[in-house]
Amino acid sequence: MDRIEATYYVETPYPLADAAAVMAGEQSSGTFVAIPGETEELKMQYAARVEQIEELETVAASSLSGEQLHFEKYHRGKVTISWSLANFGVNLPVLCSTLMGNLYELRQFTGIKLIDIQLPDSYTAHFRGPKFGIRGTAELISLEAKTPLVGTIIKPSVGLTIEDTADLVRRLAEAGIDFIKDDELMGSAHNSPFGKRVNAIMEVLNRYQDKTGKKVMYAFNISDEMDNMLRHYEHVVKAGGSCAMISLYSVGLTAVKRIADIGQLTIHGHRNGWGMLNRHPLLGVTFAAYQKLWRLAGVDQLHVNGIRNKFWESDESVVKSIKACLTPMEGVLPALPVLSSGQWGGQAIDTYKLTQATDYLYLAGGGIMAHPGGISGGVNGIKQAWEAAVRGLTLEEATQKYPAVKQAVEKFGGVKA
Repeated sequence: MDRIEATYYVETPYPLADAAAVMAGEQSSGTFVAIPGETEELKMQYAARVEQIEELETVAASSLSGEQLHFEKYHRGKVTISWSLANFGVNLPVLCSTLMGNLYELRQFTGIKLIDIQLPDSYTAHFRGPKFGIRGTAELISLEAKTPLVGTIIKPSVGLTIEDTADLVRRLAEAGIDFIKDDELMGSAHNSPFGKRVNAIMEVLNRYQDKTGKKVMYAFNISDEMDNMLRHYEHVVKAGGSCAMISLYSVGLTAVKRIADIGQLTIHGHRNGWGMLNRHPLLGVTFAAYQKLWRLAGVDQLHVNGIRNKFWESDESVVKSIKACLTPMEGVLPALPVLSSGQWGGQAIDTYKLTQATDYLYLAGGGIMAHPGGISGGVNGIKQAWEAAVRGLTLEEATQKYPAVKQAVEKFGGVKA
């Protein structure tokens, strides 16, 4: 029988082997004491197994609160545990409850973080995954569209009237933008009800498509209660839209999969809230594991932050997240990495150097809106910066060749726009 494996980075005052056995028992057939019915045959088929233990460093103080006892040292290491597929069925919520459930509560641990999940092909085969992915997203915009796709976020996040939003969308489309999205804070505001906003924006974009043949993608934030999400989704489809944005953590895995399974719109997955799942080095889940679950659920586009971003995350972590989205899973398309957070053209060159990839949706808010050359200059500056990156130019060389890049450097150089 195929098995699912999960690897954790853990900290415990107990011997690692003893602590790992507690993890395996808690997250499968066992409890804290032997009970009738827990036969050897049952355990053989359904009990979790400790597959590997790698001892790492020892520290003098605990990372998180645990037992109200003093220990002289705490052991850290990597623990890999596996479960039979018979435990799950094709059920992502039960899988999540197993991988990221009560084990975080265990008193034997003063730190535990899910590092990665290994899913056998026989499991991933049950999921469609992203319907559109990287290439499908680009083709919804234009058959000639190439990555990186350049996009932006409506700013101010909330407060704009529908008329002002539609006018901004018109100016962005005319500037050559590929993608626009609602801010995650925008739902159905008092001065911008969802349905009316969709109608006004799509009237602008449909008219632009009729004139140019290009269908600028707009990601409408449909995050809401389930029934409302379904109604919002249908409204976007009827208006001629091509993308629905969902705040993944806010609505949950099952709601995202239910929406993605409809298959008429590409799904833009916003990861707001992910920091509380990952920011502590010994608590939560890494993006490498996190993104696999959302890809199984059918998310086409996934936020990964960006190089030299305005948040806490390191460039090394961002690059790992990018590569995770692009790593093949049997029968499941890669997700389009969405680079955002304080981005402007200046980061394009370093992003390409670090990843040697262009399969991105590159979002800039202030990096476009506040460009000295206006919105058109902001869009052109990013496109020119990516052209320079692929050609192997330095940022200094790019400023000499591309006027919009030069203006951007003069405005944003050293600033997180």
